[in-house]
Amino acid sequence: MDFSTVALLPRPMDGSKLTAHFSRYLGTRMSTCTLVTLAMLALFSVQGRPVYGQSASPQDSGTLQGSVRDPCGQLLASAIVYLQAQGGSQPVIAQTDSAGTYRFPSLRRGMYVLRAKLAGYSDATSGSFVIGENETKSIILALKPLKAETTSSPATATEFFDEPSFTVAGVTDTTNLGGHGSDTIVRTKEALAKDTVSLGKGLQARSSKASSVNQSEIVLQEAAAHEPGNFDVNHKLGKLLVEEGKPREALPYLERASKLNPSSYANAYQLTLAYVGSADYQRARALVQALLTTQLREARGNAELHHLLGNIEGKLGNPVEAVREYQLAAELNPSELNLFDWGSELLMHRAAQPAIEVFTKGNRLFPHSIRMLLGLGSAWYAHGSYDQAVQHFCEASDLNPADSTPYLFMSRLQTTETIPSDTLVEKLEQFVRLQPETAQANYSYALILWKRRKGPEDSGTSAQVESLLQKAVHLDPELAVGYLQLGVLYSERKDFRKAILSYQKTVEADPRLEEAHYRMGQVYKLTGENLKARQQLEIFDQLSRKRAGEVERERREIQQFVYKLRDPTPSAQPQQ
Repeated sequence: MDFSTVALLPRPMDGSKLTAHFSRYLGTRMSTCTLVTLAMLALFSVQGRPVYGQSASPQDSGTLQGSVRDPCGQLLASAIVYLQAQGGSQPVIAQTDSAGTYRFPSLRRGMYVLRAKLAGYSDATSGSFVIGENETKSIILALKPLKAETTSSPATATEFFDEPSFTVAGVTDTTNLGGHGSDTIVRTKEALAKDTVSLGKGLQARSSKASSVNQSEIVLQEAAAHEPGNFDVNHKLGKLLVEEGKPREALPYLERASKLNPSSYANAYQLTLAYVGSADYQRARALVQALLTTQLREARGNAELHHLLGNIEGKLGNPVEAVREYQLAAELNPSELNLFDWGSELLMHRAAQPAIEVFTKGNRLFPHSIRMLLGLGSAWYAHGSYDQAVQHFCEASDLNPADSTPYLFMSRLQTTETIPSDTLVEKLEQFVRLQPETAQANYSYALILWKRRKGPEDSGTSAQVESLLQKAVHLDPELAVGYLQLGVLYSERKDFRKAILSYQKTVEADPRLEEAHYRMGQVYKLTGENLKARQQLEIFDQLSRKRAGEVERERREIQQFVYKLRDPTPSAQPQQ
């Protein structure tokens, strides 16, 4: 297929394949006129196939369509499908296409039985069913292999795809995310969700040093200048520039390569990445949809394309389409990346229960994935279970105690827990022991000790907390929350001079931290400096209103998924 010039809508497909994949892959992205056109093309294509039997007139005919699969849900091509009408002498016969689908158009009203057979599998028969006038019915038949060991489905797919118990149905408004007093908890849930998503956005590791990469770029630039008509040179240079984070510079070379070899999948994929990196999401979507159309024609699923399309739909503000593409990618290839991004998308849009299901199964398949455990812990916290969150964050830390990321997730929990658990205290003590010269480690351990202290009379703990906080701000002079906590400590001691100095350093490091202005205003009140107190409290009010508006806008942008559960098993479902 020529990918050098791609329309914003996919080209027409073979009718039988369109029947199987029409609504799933293309339906949500096409106009009504295009859908009607493609449906007509599908009908014309199917009518040209050899199907034997009696048919009704087009005006009052019904249609039967569906697919034939193995027990793991894999579509089976070349299966023979028999449709027997009650009282009829000869069955109508069809064969599944390369996508495992069949279709019987122009059927008379009446009762039918469906049967499918394929070499190496036992036959499958449906129960009796009725086709009415102008009715379209869908039936899926599952064939069991004659020998279990002949099943060709990958073990990972068999293990994971016992069909998710949920379906994302749409989105809803998020103006009311909790009752009175829940704002801190809601903010922590949102922060953990963002932290989880960020784990999937890391830059790809490079296999060579920057100097060698730059040298390769220079060599390829010279080659492209001497041989502008060389496909390999243009493609390699464009790919290298994409990997270096220079998508706009890559576009001319990849577009030229596309004209030189329009059928190159590898170049079309890199060109899509360049469009994405250049924020040209409409062209990126058109190109990846064209690639998917070709893959479907060749009866090949492509997980990386669906994953890429999920990224693009997310950028275009289409969360439902994005999560469906991530799910398709995971179904085709349940890799760590595909499962993690699917779960992260669900979590980001506040579908905690489905996210728990995906991360749990991802953890089962990839027990050594730290980020899968962090996603699972974040999902449990979003679902309301602090203990489960701590457990999974600690498990993530145990996989690699030197990795600071799990400890940072644990630190998030301190904002809502009045008395932290013993396990959390032990882990954050381990963090500062392993990384004593890390500002965040010293701050996190100081904060949890502060919450565990017995009260103002606990001078020993207070001194230890002060020492840890002083070290934290020494290691990172821009650590605003470190100065803030020092101010809280000095205020409790009634050392108001040091408290005010600490709060002043807080707002110097982060002028938008409204709590610092509020606490400084309260201290000024206690010292009788009422004018300064009013000024700080006015700043606090302004910042609070501004932040509330920002939070509301963000929550409206990140809409909440509405999902339906399929036959939930009580023992397997997370409880409220």
